[in-house]
Amino acid sequence: MIKLYGLKMSNYYSLTKALLIEKNVAFEEVKRPPSQEEDFLAMSPMGKMPAIESDGVFLSESLAIAQYLENIQPSPALLPSDAMTAAKVMELCCHIKLDVELVARRCLPEAFFGQTVSQETKDSARADLEKGMSAVARLFDGSPYAAGAELSLADFYTFYCFGLASGIAKAIWDMNLLDNHSNIAGVMAKMAEHPSVARVEAEKG
Repeated sequence: MIKLYGLKMSNYYSLTKALLIEKNVAFEEVKRPPSQEEDFLAMSPMGKMPAIESDGVFLSESLAIAQYLENIQPSPALLPSDAMTAAKVMELCCHIKLDVELVARRCLPEAFFGQTVSQETKDSARADLEKGMSAVARLFDGSPYAAGAELSLADFYTFYCFGLASGIAKAIWDMNLLDNHSNIAGVMAKMAEHPSVARVEAEKG
């Protein structure tokens, strides 16, 4: 059985949990906060969450975990069988993660934890966020799913990355990140009702 290490507050922990449920892979949740302690670094080299353990081997980073789950449990498929179409799904996931969520995350300490982020950081993050949203918009389909007609890994990244990024954007700049992006908002709403995601969100409480 796979062990999932982390905390429910993490969007990437929640994303990974939703993927495990979606794939119908048996797993056990192990509550473990991020840490720079050596035993945690052995599981996750940057001390981030989540990490999984499978057959005594640890694996970190949500995209790597998603690919592993796709390999061990091909059905239901979250990556298309066509190589280029699958690569385009991964491309979209990377832009959502790297150019939107991680950019907004620069302001996370002030948005949710009462700390102060410099005005320079906030200004640069907003400029980079606008570029990231433009990049994602070039790739995002939304008819009806993120990458087109079929549910894919990109829909899970859409829900969990835009969920956090939107909250930060509202708290820091009082802006609706999804203004003029009705296709992204539509996928967010659809995924909120998707069984695996709905279960994860319900179990957070």
